Amino acid sequence: MQRGTLVGSKKDLLTTEKKNKSFSKHLKKYWQLYLMVIPGFIFFIMIKYVPMLGITLAFKDYQIFNGFFESPWVGLKHFADFFKYPNFWRVFSNTLIIGVMKIVLTFPFPIILAILMNELRNVHYKKAVQTVFYIPHFFSWVIIAGLTFDLLSGTGIVNSIITFFGGEPILFMQQSKYFRWILVLTHMWRNGGWGTIVILAAIAGINPSLYESACVDGANRIQQIFKITLPLLMPTIVILFLLQMGRFLDVGFDHVFNLLTPMTYSVGDIIDTYVYRIGILEGQYSPATAIGLFQSVIGFIFVFTFNRLSKKVTGGGIW
Repeated sequence: MQRGTLVGSKKDLLTTEKKNKSFSKHLKKYWQLYLMVIPGFIFFIMIKYVPMLGITLAFKDYQIFNGFFESPWVGLKHFADFFKYPNFWRVFSNTLIIGVMKIVLTFPFPIILAILMNELRNVHYKKAVQTVFYIPHFFSWVIIAGLTFDLLSGTGIVNSIITFFGGEPILFMQQSKYFRWILVLTHMWRNGGWGTIVILAAIAGINPSLYESACVDGANRIQQIFKITLPLLMPTIVILFLLQMGRFLDVGFDHVFNLLTPMTYSVGDIIDTYVYRIGILEGQYSPATAIGLFQSVIGFIFVFTFNRLSKKVTGGGIW
């Protein structure tokens, strides 16, 4: 047994040495490429990992004059205070509802749009449609919110159409029952076209011979979509869905804040707007950090859970 163990360990050592030699040869041969990676690697470390040291603020009573290291530790106090916040359930439930609506309604939209774009045969018309849908992505939420208020105002084009057909003007932006739907529609308007880029790239990677074989077998375009396109898109769709779940509680501060009005606070006040009030306006940095950490943990739990479910159901996932 000892001899077999020694032989196995020697083989492992030889394999490791071969890998090290091959890597060193590869490094010497392509050192220019590795050199080009260094700035991006440093940027990633500085932007993504170094700021994570600030997580400790969530467990401290941060005071500007005491500094980062001298501020006293308070443990889970800020988390407990957040859960005891009188409007906690309103803020948390609003975030959950808006997050679910965005996942259910806006996630499939770029997929459907990309498939429809792919079916266009006129190249010039296809490019024109893509441009029309891509342009809103480059507008800030301030501009999108301004356009939304103008379109839905009492004298806007929507109410003008309603009154033209004999209806009464509707104050869309002042009624809470419309607010969440306006959020979803404006999100689709701004990001729907941009979200089709990855899907269209995945569709372009599908072997055309599959469609040719389907045509020979008599399959129409609808059947080809459901039998070829969608099944082959599933790995990409699953990855995008898992990444979206990681941002489940991050429903978009800029988006909500620019559309929020005093009359819609009951359905539009979310975790991000609460963090803005206590973190920016009131200067309570530790509670704001604690809530941000809470959002990140919930996002990680969602990603981890759905990734495991995805691996069991589809056999694929992020890791």
